[in-house]
Amino acid sequence: MYARDVMTTPVFIVGPDATVAHARNLMVRYRISRLLVMEEGALRGIVTKKDLAYRLQQAEPAWRRRPLDQVPVGALMTEGPVTVAPDTGIKEIARIFARKTISSVPVVGDGTVVGIVTKTDLMKSALVRQLSCPVRDVMEDVAAVNRHHSLDHVITVMRERHDKAIVMEDDGTVAGIITETNLAFFSDGQQGSGVQEKEITIARKRRADGPQQGALLAVPAVTAGDVMTRPVITTAPDTPLPAALALMGKHHVNSLVVMEHDTVAGILKRDDIIKEVAK
Repeated sequence: MYARDVMTTPVFIVGPDATVAHARNLMVRYRISRLLVMEEGALRGIVTKKDLAYRLQQAEPAWRRRPLDQVPVGALMTEGPVTVAPDTGIKEIARIFARKTISSVPVVGDGTVVGIVTKTDLMKSALVRQLSCPVRDVMEDVAAVNRHHSLDHVITVMRERHDKAIVMEDDGTVAGIITETNLAFFSDGQQGSGVQEKEITIARKRRADGPQQGALLAVPAVTAGDVMTRPVITTAPDTPLPAALALMGKHHVNSLVVMEHDTVAGILKRDDIIKEVAK
């Protein structure tokens, strides 16, 4: 099989001056995870959910930030994305994904973008259906955070691991899971749980009858519990991979938390399956 056999077409595009709000709306409306950034017919870059997700971590306090939705796509996109030809083999594309830690490649033929191949497209290939090993042979360990950890801490952990994060309760049970999708579509203005609050003194305008006044503004902290998805879909280490893939398809997820004796043993991700195809 080749890129042309599994690629998605048509491709959704935006210009570099389009806002993140517009990009988000397109992703939600068409249930896609990335947009090609085109200018005057030329491919300039690609913007993904990951780009939006990690942008949420900023050094400035929330009340001073420029709202993410107003940021132009060109400021977040990855420039000069890796591309493939229509006759590039599926196994080679899987190797590109694994080697460069990317999730899609535009397909370019005769200088024109004709489609895009994503990890979702690769999961539909015959090479994936041929895998028959148990989950334990493919799964890997998983990053974990507490449900009260701050959003900044969660993003730091996910960026370091290039991974999802399992959210744990104080008693050690699984509370939920956080993916790039959770972060990408989390609203800047969405209220936090209020578990922790930071008081910020903001100078108000000078009053006509006196000196400049100060006031306190309580900014609710956003925590892992505010952005996680639950319940978590789980499987066992001995589950055959075809059964695990069927479970992922049934629940429309791209990962399964692997549980053994009520303990988190690891995680099975779409990335792990693609790495198997790349071998």
